[in-house]
Order: sequence, then structure tokens, then C-alpha cells
Amino acid sequence: MAATAQEKKLFVGIDVSKDRLDVHVHPSGHFFAVDRDDGGLQQLVSQLKDLELAVIAIEATGGFEAIAVAALAASALPVVVVNPKQVHNYGKALGLNAKTDALDASVIARFAASVKPEIRPLPDAQTLALADLLARRRQIVQMLTAEKNRALRGASNKPLQKSISRIIDALERELQRLDDDIDTNVKGSPLWREKEDLLASVPGVGKIIARTLIAEMPELGSLDRKQVAALAGLAPWTRQSGQWRGKSMIAGGRSVPRTVLFLGALSAMRHNPDLKSFSLRLLNAGKSKKLVIIAVARKLLTILNAIVRDNTPWSQKNA
Repeated sequence: MAATAQEKKLFVGIDVSKDRLDVHVHPSGHFFAVDRDDGGLQQLVSQLKDLELAVIAIEATGGFEAIAVAALAASALPVVVVNPKQVHNYGKALGLNAKTDALDASVIARFAASVKPEIRPLPDAQTLALADLLARRRQIVQMLTAEKNRALRGASNKPLQKSISRIIDALERELQRLDDDIDTNVKGSPLWREKEDLLASVPGVGKIIARTLIAEMPELGSLDRKQVAALAGLAPWTRQSGQWRGKSMIAGGRSVPRTVLFLGALSAMRHNPDLKSFSLRLLNAGKSKKLVIIAVARKLLTILNAIVRDNTPWSQKNA
């Protein structure tokens, strides 16, 4: 049987660390490494752009991969970010227990060749900038929470209390500046503004949740309900072996969108009539509150996905 066009192409795996990118090309076996800086990224693009590529797979590494993904996407190269847990399990299945950067890159490339992950449109530079602003906002909120907790513990110590108050004031000013920057970014893009209005039309979804989903889940509206649930780590996975069946559970996916969807679910259970009645039915059926929140978050995501797909606000869609 003749090989397909994709099977004749090359699969690239990139292992990302703080300072370096290790690159393996499968099945040729070619390996090279570049620095994770502007010069290294230019070298990476230069070495890959003339190859007959099926896909370039980069393992998600908590943000270190973003600059490489942006550089490759900007050069119109077929890049996709893959789930590190899936790659790890694939390597274990092959019996590859040793761990080196070169071997990790090889496993990622072989994983891409076996799984052939779908290449989806990636965030453009503006969307990545918005994601960075939102990430910084989360950091400031965490610092504010920590300082306020210190204020409670050191309430009787006046010099300490004054120091903490100054830091809290500074952080609150910085939070306001970030909110203004985020607002400017969103209002500066007609596409984002329209998408934000669509998402925020759902009771329980505020501006921060809407903007986080725009930045962290650009695929929203382009996937079916099962795919989008899996992307956010809200798809139930059933554990089963022979006649034994364990409880279904959620795992993997993008943690930031999942977190804001949980917050949206809690709000929607109070303020969204459809999701409020849905949650009450589950609670009356004896489901635990944790399972109900997960179910509401998954249903909320399904609604948001459909709204973006159909370009129809919630009020009109449910009238």
C-alpha cells in the first residue's frame, strides 16, 4: 500500500526548558538544540522552514513554550502544543524510562507521528499579549491575598500593619492599571469586543471570565462539545477493567480556563435560571456538590461554545 502524503512528511518534537529548545526530527533521526532566545528562535525557524513537515509538536511546559509556539506560528509552520501527561504515558508504553532532553524530544516526535494531533489555529501576538496580562493579573491577586492574610495575622503590630497596608495599596493600584490595560486591549479589537459581549451575555459570566476564555481558549466555537470539554479538562473519563468499573473522573486539560469555569459555574448556579434549575435537579437526585459544580461548569462551557459558534447571545438563544 502506498504511503499517504502525511506519512511521507516529517514529524518534529521539541522539548522546552528555561534556556534551551531540544529538537528531534522523525523519522530521519536528526537532532539539534538552540537557545530559547531571539537568535535561537530564528535559527529554529530557519532549520525547519524548508523541511517537508507534517507537524511540529511542543510539550506544554507551564508557559516556557509560548515564545517558541508564537515564533513558529508566525512563520506559518504547522505547530501544535501537546499534553505532557499523554506524551509521558506514551514514552512509558514504549519502555523509554530514561530521561534526557534529547530523548524527550524524540518521544514527543514519535508521539506526534503515532497520534497525528490536529493542528488548530493558534493565538496571534495580540491574544498572547492578553494572556500574559491576565496571567500577571492572577499573580497580583495572589500577592494581594497573601498580604491581606498577613494583615489579619499581624493586626496588633502597628509598624508591620503599616508596611503591609502600603504594599496592599501599591498592589491594588497595580491591579487597577492591569485591568485598564486589559480593557484597552479588548476594546482595541472589534473581534475580541464582539466575542466578549457574546460570552458575557450568559448570566454568571463576567468580563474577567470572558476575557480569560478568549485568551486561553481561542478554539472556543470551533470544536464540538466533547472536544471543548476535553480541552478544558472537564470531560469525564471512566475507569474500567473487565467487570470492574470505577468512578468517572476529570483529568488533564487547561487549568486556567477550567478554574474560571468553576467560578462561573458557582455564579451561574445562583443567577442563571437554566443552570440553577439544572444544578437543583442534580442535587435533588443525590449528587454531591462537587460533582454538581463540575457538571454545571461542563454545561456552561457547552453553552459558551455554542454561542461563539452560532454568534448568538444567550438571551436570544434561550428566548
